[in-house]
Amino acid sequence: MLRKILLPIVASFLTAGAQAAPACPAPRQVVERFVPADCEACWAEAGAALPGSAWVLDWIAPSPRGPEAPLAVAALAEAAERLDALGVAPAAASTQTFRWTLPARPALTLRVAGGPAWNGYLGLELTARGKPPAGAVAYVALVEDVPAGSEGTAVARRLVRAVAGPLALDAGGRASTQLRALRIPEGARAERLRGAAWWVDGRQQLGGLVLEGCPARPAP
Repeated sequence: MLRKILLPIVASFLTAGAQAAPACPAPRQVVERFVPADCEACWAEAGAALPGSAWVLDWIAPSPRGPEAPLAVAALAEAAERLDALGVAPAAASTQTFRWTLPARPALTLRVAGGPAWNGYLGLELTARGKPPAGAVAYVALVEDVPAGSEGTAVARRLVRAVAGPLALDAGGRASTQLRALRIPEGARAERLRGAAWWVDGRQQLGGLVLEGCPARPAP
């Protein structure tokens, strides 16, 4: 099944060429926010102000209530896995925030490009260059840009909607390219979806983040 999904996506990349993301300022800081699926108030709140140089990844962590939780439709098992990797238990009624200051000259650089939608999937191409630190892995994702004042949120959010990974990186530092097909998630607005990619080191610290069609300025 996966082969049938990937073949037309690969063909589209080969025919049209995966376009490089336009040059834009890399983030100085990445903020990961984890909203419990039980906490509608957490999703609605403005929260603390963020620096203009920060990019945000918003996650909705699943609830023990499963589909009965108010935000269950956008909850991801990968959000709980990410918290577990960080050694943190999910909160029940508060947003958990992690801030990562990125190096000015990272050891590893990523690029992500998106292919066309096909049969309910979107294809993403990840290119990695540089020698990764020991234990480093990468992830590709579909994120949905949710504007402030919509969907019940007071602030703009970059909501993680589907994730593939961890993806192995070439330990020798050779450039490598990987293709993944991610299903368009239920309830997502396709026109607001874009590809994202990031890498974490052996201690799960986030070392870099890139976006497809990098925006002129980060989301607040």
